[in-house]
Amino acid sequence: MKIRRYPVAVILTISGYFLATLLNVILPQYADIKTKTYRLWILMVNRNDFYRGVVILLAIGLLIKGLISRNDPKRRSKYIKDAPLQFALGIGLFLWDFLGTKTQIFVQPFFPGPAQILESFLQEGGFIFNNTLYSLRLYLFGFLLGAAFGIGTGILIGWFPKVYYWVHPVLHITGIIPAVAWMPFALTLIPTAFWAAVFLIVICVWFPVASVTAQGIAGTPKVLLEAARTLGGNTAYQLFHVAIPNALPQIFSGLSTANAFAFTTLVMAEMMGQPGGLGYYINLAKVWSSYYKVFAAILIMAVLFSLITELLNQIQNRVLRWQKGLLKTEE
Repeated sequence: MKIRRYPVAVILTISGYFLATLLNVILPQYADIKTKTYRLWILMVNRNDFYRGVVILLAIGLLIKGLISRNDPKRRSKYIKDAPLQFALGIGLFLWDFLGTKTQIFVQPFFPGPAQILESFLQEGGFIFNNTLYSLRLYLFGFLLGAAFGIGTGILIGWFPKVYYWVHPVLHITGIIPAVAWMPFALTLIPTAFWAAVFLIVICVWFPVASVTAQGIAGTPKVLLEAARTLGGNTAYQLFHVAIPNALPQIFSGLSTANAFAFTTLVMAEMMGQPGGLGYYINLAKVWSSYYKVFAAILIMAVLFSLITELLNQIQNRVLRWQKGLLKTEE
């Protein structure tokens, strides 16, 4: 049955995007907007040309994904399931383009159309790229350091009662304080704005990861530890081969939560004193009321967050492959 539905799903998936492209070509520009031409490598394009190119590339990418998924039952099933949503997204793009760019029924300049947002990359793509790299560098330093400290702290708290006695109250008290509340101290005590922002991200990642790691370690069933001890496993073996593997699902849950916190703190830190980054770019665009550039930065953030979340999910699926078929999400 699914094989018969597969061609329909492919057509439905890409048709919304091709329809959005076609209607962008056919419908005239009712609102009075100046159209500029930009050089894109060897091509000369305007905002609508670029928008149509991006949408067509997106449709081609979904078509290729569908062809690749054909021989994989699980991927094919998901592709078929997502087809109505992809069609609706294509239609949504058309409505957004019509109301935001073609007619500007949406209040301007606060709600620009997709073509206007993408025009930001034609105007200053290099500047946006440099700020994106700055944000990524800041995020990676903060998230990786925070995750390492969080996992280490959680293991110590969950395994050693004396460490729990002294460290857990500190974790409990500092964890409820928003990371940005530490900004005045970070900017005063840390010599550079970059490392001050890294410190804030480390703080916001450290708490959730340490908390759930400690819970996972402390929640290791005694029967597993006794079995390891009976088979000759010493304390180190019980910790690294029983307790930590048992806590891995909670650790990845904490990392997923911390990922969202890290992105929020990243943007707020960049908007409050960083010399670069997407948050800095948003502030700069806001000063000049260039809200289409603000939306462009938000679009990049959404893409980056989705990619990093997917990377974490892939790592989790790889590390926790023994859970396959045991969870409700695998049904």
